Amino acid sequence: MSVKPARGLRPNKRLGQHFLVDQGIIREIITKAGLDKSDDILEIGPGMGALTIPLAKEVNSVTAVEKDGRMVNHLRQRLGEANISNVLVIEGDILRVDLDAITGAKNRIKVMGNLPYNISSPFLERFITNKQYFSRAVLMLQYEFAERLCSGPGTKDYGAITVMTRYESTVTRLLRVEKDAFSPRPKVGSMVISIDLERPHPVRAKDIRVFELVVRGAFAQRRKTIKNSLKVINGHFENDHISWALDECGIDPLRRAETVSLDEFISLSDTLSEKSSVF
Repeated sequence: MSVKPARGLRPNKRLGQHFLVDQGIIREIITKAGLDKSDDILEIGPGMGALTIPLAKEVNSVTAVEKDGRMVNHLRQRLGEANISNVLVIEGDILRVDLDAITGAKNRIKVMGNLPYNISSPFLERFITNKQYFSRAVLMLQYEFAERLCSGPGTKDYGAITVMTRYESTVTRLLRVEKDAFSPRPKVGSMVISIDLERPHPVRAKDIRVFELVVRGAFAQRRKTIKNSLKVINGHFENDHISWALDECGIDPLRRAETVSLDEFISLSDTLSEKSSVF
């Protein structure tokens, strides 16, 4: 069964709007999210409230951040008509809103939402950088982007964002969502994933700044060997320290970054952190 979009509210292509209208998928997302009545939720891009309204019945509170003023007015009206009082709708950009103001005195909150492709990467970076506010996210992402977060070394989807996300969290596939679940129908399918910040990778880097530097440097030029790719961070280390560190960690300098595991990146960054001339 599907929900018809409201009359007069056309999707804004510039904002990448595709409304989830399949009620069966909506119920399945809420079920798989594993929510509790005490949960406080930050919802990203609620649109017309297809997820917001059933979600509000399952949790303590929902703070919904919506960039499109038309949707804000429509959703507020719907919530009033349904006598739902535990949802706060904020007009704003999720990449810019004051997270302190949103979270207030609440404990680490959960995040839910259907993210447009153009903000998926910057939001994820903000989510991880501000992990003190959040416990977990259940996000609908374009299928290809979701696969990047779930992929392992040796695959074409494996990259810097994979490594950084898997370092800070446990990523789990929850649900594949086909194109017909949306209106208008997008060109690609989607996937719902869980990003659990309360279950980070058990091995921690000695210096997170060096770890991030090494990971981003390694993937800066994917077609090159890891030794050559890491030349971009040479300014942070004395001559030949990168070759020495690769040898110390047992990493073949002719390998490419996409074959290097998370644990190997941690080992490499820990070894290089002893030689850093900047941090």
